[in-house]
Amino acid sequence: MRIAVDAMGGDLAPDATVDGINQAARELSDIHFILTGDESRIKKVLDQKRISLASNIDIFHTPEVIQTDEEPVRAVRKKKDSSLVQAVHMVKEGQADAVISAGNTGAFMTAGLLHLGRIKGIDRPGLAPIIPTIDGKGTLVLDVGANMETRPQHLVQYAIMGSIYAQKVMGVEKPRVGLLNVGVEEKKGNDLSKQAFARLQSAPIHFVGNVEARDLPYGVCDVMVCDGFTGNILLKTMEGTANSIFDVLKQEFTRNTISKLAAAVLKPGLKRMKKKMDYAEHGGAPLMGLRHICIKAHGSSDARAIKNAVYQTKKFFEQQVIQQISTEIKEVSDDDEN
Repeated sequence: MRIAVDAMGGDLAPDATVDGINQAARELSDIHFILTGDESRIKKVLDQKRISLASNIDIFHTPEVIQTDEEPVRAVRKKKDSSLVQAVHMVKEGQADAVISAGNTGAFMTAGLLHLGRIKGIDRPGLAPIIPTIDGKGTLVLDVGANMETRPQHLVQYAIMGSIYAQKVMGVEKPRVGLLNVGVEEKKGNDLSKQAFARLQSAPIHFVGNVEARDLPYGVCDVMVCDGFTGNILLKTMEGTANSIFDVLKQEFTRNTISKLAAAVLKPGLKRMKKKMDYAEHGGAPLMGLRHICIKAHGSSDARAIKNAVYQTKKFFEQQVIQQISTEIKEVSDDDEN
């Protein structure tokens, strides 16, 4: 397997990306990695960390970088020699089987659509991160921002893709699929929710009905579908809440001597709690619906998150998820025509 990696994308790039890929490469000698980015900066990271590049990693020099605040379409068309665009282009040209980037999400999606295209039968690809749950298993949520406006048939497509991914990559035997809504009753929600509910009931998935956002951390479903606007708000609210809770705990446990002693006793449990709720444990979010494997790592990914994204990509590839989605979507489309 060959994986192209955007070395310059992300808040901690290229340091975290280079470190994470180097760790993964030493553990996975059967995978060939191609780091796209500023070669001098990549080598500087290696010198500073006093590490040598694994033998199964190549560097492909790119002079440009797409910043997080750039307009996606314009950036992809203007910066064709950027690390992100070149990494995606390698997949298009058959030089790599998958691509990983922690960079500009919109640009990554745009490059994927322009260079790789959609799976036949998928109208709009979706971004699908795994939201941490207290049981440690996580829930796959899509879409969380790739599409701000969604139709009922798009949610059905998300549900099918998410169900296949949960089964093949997350190891869930019979994924429970839920629809994000303001209540669990069938008639709740707006027109999109009501129409999607009816279609999901007849889709080839294990649909468990409407799910409220407050129940998501308790693992009430394995896959949850929603429009990108709502999903993005949900994701960022949960991230902000989790971060604020840990910040408050840190303040309280360092307030005085007694608090510090209490913190020492609770430290093992707090570490386990943080690990359960840490996005880095799950790697990245696949751009579901594209014809090739594209994994979007979190913008603030550290080396551990990057390494986990590699393992996620490897399983995605080995389980032939895209081929499975193509087959399932084709069957659904044929049934609709009949």
